[in-house]
Amino acid sequence: MAIELSNFSGIDLAALPSIARGEARAIRAPSVVATEQSLASYGRLVDDFQTAELTIVPWPVRGPRPLVPGTGIEGGAVEDRFVMERRGQVQYATNYAVGRSYVTGWFEDPPTASEDARAHDVTRLFTHEANYHPDGGQIFFPEDGTPFVALLARPGDDVRPEDFIAFWFDGSRGVHVNPGVWHQPVFPIVPAARFENRQGRVHACVSIDFVGEFGVYVEVPLVARADA
Repeated sequence: MAIELSNFSGIDLAALPSIARGEARAIRAPSVVATEQSLASYGRLVDDFQTAELTIVPWPVRGPRPLVPGTGIEGGAVEDRFVMERRGQVQYATNYAVGRSYVTGWFEDPPTASEDARAHDVTRLFTHEANYHPDGGQIFFPEDGTPFVALLARPGDDVRPEDFIAFWFDGSRGVHVNPGVWHQPVFPIVPAARFENRQGRVHACVSIDFVGEFGVYVEVPLVARADA
């Protein structure tokens, strides 16, 4: 399968504004340990990938007539690995289920971050966008028990960077991200990790561009502690 490098917001990655030069600010997301209670309205914990049920949402209708029962959900699910890889100071994620690869963050000032230089601080990264799927949820499950962080915000197109929370997972369980919940591909705390991924086959995406819309990056803590 050919893998396409893309980003949902369409921002020119080569023209990113600088935090160091004052062209953009960084807003740190609060860190919360993922539990059934803290994840309420965002998603749920997953104990077993093979038996986890993916939520598929019926296709929306434009008028008063309802969908014929049993239709609008027939696209079903697709699954394959989601591979996360830190290359120097740049974080990549490759979704083999849909054939796309993304730059999901940077460990240094984004416009000067390099794949060829060592990251000096890997306890946090800066990210520039997020998206949600209106057609269904998404399941991420670590193959090797790798701890990870899921950056999530509740549904709503009036979302702001301040609404995002960094949920810490110890690697013993995965996460089902609910339909409509804003998210990024999850961030492992190790240089490379593989996740089992299941999502809606339609793969509809609505995106938010933190930099273009608000002039900020969201700083995602990759540490095992809770700020709230």
